This record gives sequence, C-alpha cells and structure tokens, in this order.
Amino acid sequence: MFTGIITGLGRVTAHEPVGDGQRITVACSDWPLDDIAIGDSIAHSGCCLTIVEIGTGVLRSDVSAHSFTIVTGLEVGALVNLEKSLTLADKLGGHLVTGHVDVTGLVTQWKNLAESWLLEIEVPANLGKFIAQKGSITVNGVSLTVNAVEDVATGTRFQVNVIPHTYQVTNFSDLAAGKRVNIEIDTIARYVERMTQHA
Repeated sequence: MFTGIITGLGRVTAHEPVGDGQRITVACSDWPLDDIAIGDSIAHSGCCLTIVEIGTGVLRSDVSAHSFTIVTGLEVGALVNLEKSLTLADKLGGHLVTGHVDVTGLVTQWKNLAESWLLEIEVPANLGKFIAQKGSITVNGVSLTVNAVEDVATGTRFQVNVIPHTYQVTNFSDLAAGKRVNIEIDTIARYVERMTQHA
C-alpha cells in the first residue's frame, strides 16, 4: 500500500527483455536506497513494481507485457514518480493507494493559473461512478482531490488543482494536453460500488 505522496523522482534509462515483458532500469541517484531490499514494492508513477535488482543509484523491476498495455510512462527516457510502500509507523498524508493502475486517462487541459495549475483528465465512462467532487483520485501515483467532475459524450472528465510544491517534486512538469497519465480510483469508492450492487 501507498499514500500517493511522492518522495522521489527517477528516470527510466533502459529496457531489457525478460520473458514476455521487460526489465526496466530506473536511475534515482538523489533518492535514498539504503532502506530498500530485493522484493520490496515501489510505486513507479502509480504502478506497483517489485524490485529485483539494486545497483548504485539504480533500481530494476520486471514489467509484464500485460502491464505495458495498461500503464503509461515507463518507456526509456520517462521521468517517473517514486514512492516506497507504507509501514505501520508512516503518516497517511494522502489516501490509501494500492499501486494497481485502472486505466490511462487523457489530459484535456493543463493550465497555469499563476498560483497553481489546473489539470483536467478524461477517463472512460465506466469509471465515472467512482469519481466524486472532493473525493480522492491518484494521477501518476499522486494523491489528489477532485474539484469538479462531469460526464461528457466521450467519457467522464474531472479537474484537480496542482499546487507549486506538487509540481516541483513530481513528473507533472512533463505534462501537456494530449498526454496520457496513470489513473487509480479510490479504493473505498470501489468497495462501496460493489456493496451497493448486492444491497
């Protein structure tokens, strides 16, 4: 489990074929690795990956071919948001995040508002029921609060506000309209929807 509070940035520097997938190398020399061990789970832009190798300033994980059909932002050269998994002693600064990407969303607006940034994303209509104003959503592994949500002809669009600190410590500096981002819906919303089906 994670909280959606990004603690480091890395850069994908290599892919190596492994089985039907790829072993990716992420360079993260500015991020402390002394408390990471083989087998640990690390969120890479919202996607939970198991660490299989640790080098000097680098982490390696295996990504299946199936995962590449769901997740974006793991190509060579990509800047990735990094978060270590929770311990029971950690603060829950964001919300509970599993690291299981539901879908990639399309950035429809990315606007500088001087004091912050407006980020609007469109997702398929079937996910719209899980997104609510003032609810939580995970974008590229970042825990954010939904400010507005609207069902449109092509799906569901929601807006979030990105403060300067979040912009500075995440890969949001690489965002632009037309780009795709990893989306994970709120876990609580998922269970509530399931329970109401059998009420």
